[in-house]
Amino acid sequence: MVRLDPSAVPVSELHSYLLGGIAPRPIAFVSTINEDGQPNLSPFSFFNVFSANPPIAVFSPARRGRDGSTKHSFENAKRVPELTINVVNYSMVQQVSLASTEYPEGVNEFRKAGFTELASEKVRPPRVAESPFQMECRVQNIIELGQGGGAGNLVICEILLIHVSPDILDEQGKIDPFKTDHIGRCGGDWYTRVNPESLFEVAKPLRKMGIGVDSIPDEIRTSNILTGNDLGKLGNVEQLPDETSVNEYKLLELSDIFIAHESDPHGLEIALHREAAKLLAENRVEEAWKTLLSYNN
Repeated sequence: MVRLDPSAVPVSELHSYLLGGIAPRPIAFVSTINEDGQPNLSPFSFFNVFSANPPIAVFSPARRGRDGSTKHSFENAKRVPELTINVVNYSMVQQVSLASTEYPEGVNEFRKAGFTELASEKVRPPRVAESPFQMECRVQNIIELGQGGGAGNLVICEILLIHVSPDILDEQGKIDPFKTDHIGRCGGDWYTRVNPESLFEVAKPLRKMGIGVDSIPDEIRTSNILTGNDLGKLGNVEQLPDETSVNEYKLLELSDIFIAHESDPHGLEIALHREAAKLLAENRVEEAWKTLLSYNN
């Protein structure tokens, strides 16, 4: 492993490692205004939601690395503690990048980047009409983490009102990940896109107590074929299949494998582990367990 001591690494190098290693990151497309009511629009990937009760989002407009100066969004949030946070999807990403240009104070990035100002209901800064998920926020607190270049400024925002495009909702009125087309920020010039090919499900162990990886028999847990993800799925079951169901599955579904390796126990074990890995890739966890347990039945 490469060891990095933050106190001994130049800020620019450390920043690059952090951006590359902690990814992908959602982007807060933040709209603020100054005392004269002039809007500012800028993206920040040091951002996330941190509470639902009360609803809180936090983003960090860090000081510029070259001279430690602050950004217009940060200064606006201190002077006029209201803003909107607009989520970015793929159809907007090139314009969002353009809006990150360091235009002089007073320049309207909505116009420069070709976005539409949409009047907010509870705060003064406008929303980005093109964003499918918009939040009107009141600045609750600002925590300055340092004065040098690269130092973050945590802008803690209470979410007062949320606007969701019906275009990204499913039939139950829930946000559909197949419709949102989210993007994420990676290191350097790289981004990622959440599309059907990149989506996958992981069953949450919220309503059951999984047996855990430590309860998986050693000959399965130390398999050279099954991955850590495979073991995670196997450990997320509440109980193992009973012997009767394992024997039935063995006779009906695994007979060809047992016949092909009837005189080769080691080859049989490998074949069963490979079959289980295929089943786990299809999220057929119970069948995978029956396959693995059939070896000693």
